[in-house]
Amino acid sequence: MTLPDAVLWDMDGTIVDTEPYWISAEHDLVESYGGTWTEELAHECVGNQLLVSAEIIRANSPVTMSAPAIVDVLLSGVVAQMREHVPWRPGARELLVALGEQGVPNALVTMSYLSFAQVLVDALPDGTFAAVITGDAVSEGKPSPEPYLAACRALRLPPSRCVAIEDSLPGVTSAVAAGVPTIAVPHVVTLPATLGAVQLQTLAGVHPADLLGIFDPVH
Repeated sequence: MTLPDAVLWDMDGTIVDTEPYWISAEHDLVESYGGTWTEELAHECVGNQLLVSAEIIRANSPVTMSAPAIVDVLLSGVVAQMREHVPWRPGARELLVALGEQGVPNALVTMSYLSFAQVLVDALPDGTFAAVITGDAVSEGKPSPEPYLAACRALRLPPSRCVAIEDSLPGVTSAVAAGVPTIAVPHVVTLPATLGAVQLQTLAGVHPADLLGIFDPVH
C-alpha cells in the first residue's frame, strides 16, 4: 500500500489559516460588550466545537448572548473574511489537489458549520471532497471520535486505512481516538508529543506518496 485509502482533513488551521479570523471575531464580540479577550482564552477555543467555544466566551466575558447566538455572530464575521480572502496553509491546497489527481478521496472533518465549510468547498475544484462532516452535523464534536468515525462511514472505509491531518489538541485527540493514523501540523497552539500522532512542521513539499512513510519508525 503506497497511498492511503483516503485523507481526512481538519479545516481551520490545517487547510486554511483562519484562526486569526476566529480570534478577531471573538475580540470584536467581547469588546462590543466592554470586555477584554486574551490570547490564552482565544487559544482555549481553538479546535473546539463552536458551541463549546461560545460557552467559553460566556464564562469569561460580559457577553450575555446565548451560545447559539454567539456562534451565529462569530460565523458571520469569519465567513465574510473568508469570502474576501482564502488564507491557505503552506502545502495544503497542493496536497489536496495532488491526492485528487491520484484518485485518493479527501474528506473534510471540521467543527465549523456547513455555512462556513461551504466557502472552502467553493474555493476548490469540484469534487475535491468526497465527504464533508461539519460541527452542526454531529451530536458530539471533537475531541470525541464521532466526527472522524462519521467521515469513515461516509467513505465506507475503515479508520486504519485512512490518514487524518490536524493542527489542534481536540482534533488530534478525536482522530486518534477514532483509530485513524494522524499527522499533526501544529499552528496556533503547541501540541504535546505524546498524542499518538506524528508531528510535521509543515505540509509544504509533502506529496501523496509521502504520507504513509511519515508513520514509518525511521521518521
